[in-house]
Amino acid sequence: MKAYVYSKNQTRAIDIEEDKDLAKEEFEFFDDQTVRKVWHIEEEEWYFAIFDIVAVLTDSNDPKQYIKKMRTRDKELDSKWGTICTPLPMIAHDGKMRRIQASNAEGLFRIIQSIPSPKAEPLKVWLAKVGAERLDEYADPEKAIDRAVATYQAKGYSDKWISQRLRAIEIRKELTDEWKNSGIEDSKDFAILTNLLTAAWSGKSVKAYKKLKGLHKENLRDNMTNTELALNLLAEVSTTEISRTRKPKGMDESKEVVLSGGKIAGNARKELEEELGRSVISSSNATDPEALDDTTSPDTDKNENV
Repeated sequence: MKAYVYSKNQTRAIDIEEDKDLAKEEFEFFDDQTVRKVWHIEEEEWYFAIFDIVAVLTDSNDPKQYIKKMRTRDKELDSKWGTICTPLPMIAHDGKMRRIQASNAEGLFRIIQSIPSPKAEPLKVWLAKVGAERLDEYADPEKAIDRAVATYQAKGYSDKWISQRLRAIEIRKELTDEWKNSGIEDSKDFAILTNLLTAAWSGKSVKAYKKLKGLHKENLRDNMTNTELALNLLAEVSTTEISRTRKPKGMDESKEVVLSGGKIAGNARKELEEELGRSVISSSNATDPEALDDTTSPDTDKNENV
């Protein structure tokens, strides 16, 4: 199956069969060979050609006109079209590389809601089910925790790892709340601070860390060992407590706090590595959940030196 990778205004072809780690959950629904798709490296998202999705779900002889009429029917969709659609370079039907209107899975789900086609019904049913689950979890947050535990267990994670991961989620929430108190609101700023903190304690940027573990869109923390989670947790706890004491305002002051908190965990990592005689930054990922549970065995094969 052919797809494309987009980065820095350039698109290159890839073969999904040869690069299976790029095959995301979106392909459960959008795996038709005729659907053009691009993996956006910077945003870590699949983008799909809207024209192709409409053609597949409607069997329309003129998808372009169908999209035009759909936007006319759905005024709300039309008003948000500019944010839903992103022109990305793809191979056009004339064989040339052209900018094609594309959208990620979230945007496509919104478009699909406006398509009265039997082929779109399974997706609509799935969306309704997910929406109902989220409303239930909002009313009873414990259900969200139960769902997370069940999901991790189904993937083969150990109970010890799951317990630590859930604790890490709680600590992460406290840190992001503290950042909000400091005036940080933009998601990009959250990503910048997270990257800075990760590099401060692990010695690697989020991008480099993911590359070590062979990750793309996957959550980095879901692919950390118990030891890595503990060090990341120490970095976030330290940063949160320092922030509460210093009360930083804005990005510049928050960055200074992040570096201070990350340094504490970074020093702990270095001391631990010196004692063990090896790196605790592991290339293991969730394809082998047992390898992430490094609390019961000193087996160094689970952690490669870097």
